[in-house]
Amino acid sequence: MRGTPRDESEGRAIGDAAHGTARRLRTVQNVLRLDLVSHGMTEAMRRARFPVDEPLTEAGRRAVSACGRLNAARVITAPERRTVETAALMGLMGDEDDRLRDLDAGAWRGGELLSVPKEDLYLWLTDPGYRGHGGEAVVDVIERTGEWLADIALDGEPTIAITHPAVIRSALLVALDAPAKSFWRIDVPPVSVTRLNYRGEWTLHFR
Repeated sequence: MRGTPRDESEGRAIGDAAHGTARRLRTVQNVLRLDLVSHGMTEAMRRARFPVDEPLTEAGRRAVSACGRLNAARVITAPERRTVETAALMGLMGDEDDRLRDLDAGAWRGGELLSVPKEDLYLWLTDPGYRGHGGEAVVDVIERTGEWLADIALDGEPTIAITHPAVIRSALLVALDAPAKSFWRIDVPPVSVTRLNYRGEWTLHFR
């Protein structure tokens, strides 16, 4: 016996609701996870120096070895020794991506933070476009990090990236559409893990 128009209308509404729920569930299941790992402690970090390509300290190695394991379909590291070493101590191996490299401080590399003239240091910390040291500006790091994030979103593979605080700060600014001048207001400790999820747009996820 054929149902009444009201029964058919209600049936369609229930069916539409079920399909909508299924679509939402598929969307949730398709969330892309990106874990950004900050490398372990180095001597430059300990002494407030601008970094060069250096290894982890012994304390840094112990801290990395003690951290929990992460799993993902893909592992990517910055090319520097300290990031590759961090990945190895975590039992991770992957490809290197030059876009994950640290901010290039130009002529200041290897020098102490306090050795920089106060006027130059002030400009560096307040002007994201400052390049007076002959290296990269903060906006340069943000730009290349944004390009890398766009590729990660396009590829769609759950990813672990072992990189630098400067790159992680940049990724957060891109994900949250925050201004470049907020770069130095984000503190990224050694061996910390910052998780971003992607589902049409990037969101910060607290683990």
